[in-house]
Amino acid sequence: MGQSIFPTGVTNFKPSKTWSGYTLFNAKNEGTILIDMNGKIVHEWKNLQGFPNKMIKGGQVFGSLRCRKSSDAYQDYADLTEIDWDGNIRWSFTHNEEVIDQGIGKTWVARVHHDYQLEGNPVGYFVPGQETKDDFKQVLLLTHHDRKIGSISPYPLLDHVLLEIDRNGNKLWSWSTLDHFNDFPLTDEQKNAIFKNPNFQSASNEGDVFHINYASYLGPNKWFDQGDQRFKPNNILMGSREAMMSWIVDHDTGKIVWLLGPDFTKSFALRKLGPLVGTHNVHLIPKGLPGAGNILALNNGGWSGYGAPNQTSSTGMKTTRIDGSEAIEFNPITLEKKWSFSAKDMGYKVAAHANYFYSPLQGSVQRLPNGNTLIDEGAGGRFLEVTPSHEIVWEYIYPYIADHLIYRAYRIPYDWIPQLSPSTEIAVTPPANSAFHLPGAADPSLNPITTVSVTGAYGYNKPSPAKNNN
Repeated sequence: MGQSIFPTGVTNFKPSKTWSGYTLFNAKNEGTILIDMNGKIVHEWKNLQGFPNKMIKGGQVFGSLRCRKSSDAYQDYADLTEIDWDGNIRWSFTHNEEVIDQGIGKTWVARVHHDYQLEGNPVGYFVPGQETKDDFKQVLLLTHHDRKIGSISPYPLLDHVLLEIDRNGNKLWSWSTLDHFNDFPLTDEQKNAIFKNPNFQSASNEGDVFHINYASYLGPNKWFDQGDQRFKPNNILMGSREAMMSWIVDHDTGKIVWLLGPDFTKSFALRKLGPLVGTHNVHLIPKGLPGAGNILALNNGGWSGYGAPNQTSSTGMKTTRIDGSEAIEFNPITLEKKWSFSAKDMGYKVAAHANYFYSPLQGSVQRLPNGNTLIDEGAGGRFLEVTPSHEIVWEYIYPYIADHLIYRAYRIPYDWIPQLSPSTEIAVTPPANSAFHLPGAADPSLNPITTVSVTGAYGYNKPSPAKNNN
């Protein structure tokens, strides 16, 4: 059930328990927005798009000036651009591919989508001692490229390409996902399903086989310090929402050196971890933050995976379906789950209530320095700051969520923005749901005007009386 009427803005704030700062996100048809802990919009970059937006110390924000039309390309952004506090362009990259766009003609575009990382920080959010400087020299981008590979599918295909560039836009390194198609442990049934329907996008007339939505460096980490070469700091963790896989690319060799999925039944550890379906923002928690070395992810649920046709998938696409989301932290070596948050941690004990924390598309997770986790429940436009013991200490609901999603949200330290003085923080205590009703509405609590006892009624959760056989 989704409520048609609900409060918006900040609905819960416990200042003594949060890691306070500003929160940055992109609002479709509006721009890039920065709010304080009480939900006040303290700054907006009007019409600046973000897939996602990120910020560096000094108040500079990154995003895109233009999204290409879906008929030209699927989820393509024309540029990655740095904007200062006053809206001026400080840096921009477009020269990845020359294309012809409707209404524009021949033009250069970055084809960036879903993620990018700036030199100095592996994951794109605040990590003590790992900050991107304004004179960054290198950028990692997740980009698109059009391909035709008949052995995979007869349809035109959309490749996902990791691209490293220097500050001047020179290409330094790249890695193609489709070039490594046969390196993934896909079964014949899965390959057959992809051949027939490679996640075809009708608007752009191509198949988005993998639909990759995250890519980040591992950064300095304890696994590499202990000698595990799979976890070199410049290796890249990325993954496929559609194919239910996450993997690490060795930057030096291009080989896949660690992989999770798509079969989550082949070992006890995988079965205990459970399937990761439709995931977003999977990354290694950086050194310097609580949980460092573990993987943090939003296990969206919803639908993903390829395989044999079944009752819910006539084509063998999106064969695994789970109703309900989970923020999850696990050890990448043992796969042991270290922490998680789902609807049951909010007090909903019935499986049918899993939808009370559910974002089948989009969303993000960020580990904060005090051990809390900031969660963007993208489909519902809700942000939660949650403690390790599952207490919600901050909640914000975007008021205009009906026509779009919130892709990612990031908590920004106060001292990153010298242009602002930190706002006065005012605690917000939510009422009990049973006491929250509108003026004019009757009190819905169970205090009826009249009550009668029903003859023969046993009562709830009580044993039936013993039968009298006399």
